[in-house]
Amino acid sequence: MRKQKPVQESFVRMTELVLPNDTNTLNNLMGGRMMHLMDIAAAIAAQRHSNRIVVTASVDNVSFREGIRLGNVVTLEAKVTRSFSSSMEVHIDVWAEDIPSGTKVKSNEAYFTFVAVDQSGRPIDVPEAVAETEEEIKHYDGALRRRQLRLVLAGRMKPNEASELKALFDIA
Repeated sequence: MRKQKPVQESFVRMTELVLPNDTNTLNNLMGGRMMHLMDIAAAIAAQRHSNRIVVTASVDNVSFREGIRLGNVVTLEAKVTRSFSSSMEVHIDVWAEDIPSGTKVKSNEAYFTFVAVDQSGRPIDVPEAVAETEEEIKHYDGALRRRQLRLVLAGRMKPNEASELKALFDIA
């Protein structure tokens, strides 16, 4: 039986100030810089959960809902949603705050997948993630479906083997 660990123990809150070097010609945070920050926050969450070195395996759709402006404070919140044998799904929320105006908006969210590895780079087992709050349970319950979709899209699973997706796509 795998060791268990509450997902709350993986929680990460990271804050950055958007400086001129981080922006494009419209004074908005560059998308690549945002993804860099998201990858760091998510990796820390996965490391906290697994107590291992982790590597990024996949990034789901990252939608940019609201621009993040020069001078805004960016807050990233990441936490493991579910773990499998050696992989972990991490959910990230990104908030943009304009301190002088007192406004804060949700700018981005995404799911990243990490694999824990040993010193030789081989996958290694991670603790089972234990969801406790209503929100954690919601993310946990959807994680297997998202994982199977990722595997199908990557060609690593046949659609008819994706038990969680069959009902969604009416696959016999």
